[in-house]
Amino acid sequence: MNDALHEDDSGQIPPGAGTAVPELSELMVHLLKGVLYRDDNERMWASLLRLQARVREQAAVLLLDLVQDEAEGYAFLKSRPDPDESGGVPRMPRLIVRRSLTYPVSLMLALLRKRMAEFDAGGGDTRLVLSRDEIAELMRVFLPDGTNEARLIDQVDATIAKVVDLGFLRRLKPVSAGMQDRGHFEVRRILRAFVDAQWLAEFDARLEAYRTTLSAASAGTSAAAASRDEAGEEMRNA
Repeated sequence: MNDALHEDDSGQIPPGAGTAVPELSELMVHLLKGVLYRDDNERMWASLLRLQARVREQAAVLLLDLVQDEAEGYAFLKSRPDPDESGGVPRMPRLIVRRSLTYPVSLMLALLRKRMAEFDAGGGDTRLVLSRDEIAELMRVFLPDGTNEARLIDQVDATIAKVVDLGFLRRLKPVSAGMQDRGHFEVRRILRAFVDAQWLAEFDARLEAYRTTLSAASAGTSAAAASRDEAGEEMRNA
């Protein structure tokens, strides 16, 4: 952060000029590690509101953009689009590496995004909370015929764990320690930034492609694997 401090004409650092440096450094480190949520860290969120111009400057040096949604309460850094190689501009290395999503993860994110759109249209609470069983029901219709309940739950649990790791679901604590809780999850609002409105507008066509994929999968054709890979690639580039 060598441009955070500036000397005056006498060669001395003005009094108080360095007071925000530790705060700015903490912000940058947090954002480089992952998403900053207002509800999770109100102190750091307040720092971001004060220092967002300097955060953008520092991020730009690393070819990153700050994405901040004050209404939803989240912020993260994303890589800038690669330049058009036809223009002779060399492609720079990425600090934040893109992840290739598997078919089940892509499908779950798509279904959760559609469920969030329906939830928002209802105009109720701002927090969408789903049980594991509700998420399993969303997935059930898109799994091959003959999938037994145990296999369904195993697959859903494994996929949920990956989506939690990606930051799009947050596992909630049981309401009562004495009650059996099969799991409840909050769908994080950042999913709206990942799956945008244009992608959602094409959702029905994509789901039809998913159904075709599953029909091929149940028949055991080699085209099924290629179709699943394509579905994951589409979701990654959304």
